[in-house]
Amino acid sequence: MNEASLILIVEDEQKLATLAEDYLQNAGFATATLGEGNAVVPWVKQQHPDLVLLDLMLPGCDGLTICRELRSFSKVPIIMVTARIEEIDRLLGLEMGADDYICKPYSPREMVARVKAVLRRLQPQADNDEHHVQLLTLDANSFRVLAAGREIELTSVEFQLLQVLYRQPGRIFSRSALMDQIYQDQRIVSDRTIDSHIKKLRKKLAELLPGQELIHSVYGAGYRYDPQRDSD
Repeated sequence: MNEASLILIVEDEQKLATLAEDYLQNAGFATATLGEGNAVVPWVKQQHPDLVLLDLMLPGCDGLTICRELRSFSKVPIIMVTARIEEIDRLLGLEMGADDYICKPYSPREMVARVKAVLRRLQPQADNDEHHVQLLTLDANSFRVLAAGREIELTSVEFQLLQVLYRQPGRIFSRSALMDQIYQDQRIVSDRTIDSHIKKLRKKLAELLPGQELIHSVYGAGYRYDPQRDSD
């Protein structure tokens, strides 16, 4: 992570924007601020920030719409900031491509920690990809997973779940997003079904790599594959 990484703060409450800017600058980041939603997409296209701290409720254009537009042309990491604590808002933001979320009121120190964690996870993407590719080898023909000379066999659903998570390490997938990926025939499946498959998958992976937590639960949001993160 480059200490001069540029963080775009999109926040219409000036006091909060200034507070975030002060803490991020003290942590060694370069910052820019915008208080109006319609200005975000053109600014990102011109300036190419390393991360966007994006408030949900903005004048001009809301955060979810901005997130969707940014994802149409950029992989810039996005942390959603919201005073809405309903689960649907969290899930919708993440499914539109946000990498993390922070609920208001938040600790500025926590915000800086989240920014550092997302950049560490996503910016040196080549390093992360090399790490997770070396850790596991997936064989789609036999539904087998190999690591360190050992292998396990998964069910079709377990293998598909792992494959979806594994291909995008660090990204949070909601249960509904996983269901859409796994059950493309649109059958009715409950959240508990996904939880049950994840539980069995984790158990099998633990047999393959004892002591290594690969799939993490994110409270109120879903699951992510991240072999470098401590257990949640």
